[in-house]
Amino acid sequence: MIYLNFSDLSEEAQNRLLENSKKDVERKFGDDIRKYVRENYTCFETMVEEEALRNLYSYTFIFNI
Repeated sequence: MIYLNFSDLSEEAQNRLLENSKKDVERKFGDDIRKYVRENYTCFETMVEEEALRNLYSYTFIFNI
């Protein structure tokens, strides 16, 4: 069995997975993040990016070789 880390993937693959993760985070937690941003005067995009990176580690990746 081969184990790959997110950083072992090509830059294009990393960007594609990160964009998918951002969409997933916005869909699941968008309202909660917006509420947090309003209360704490932070940037929505930054919060989504940070949560998307954390979210990547909850995915199970399957690769066809």
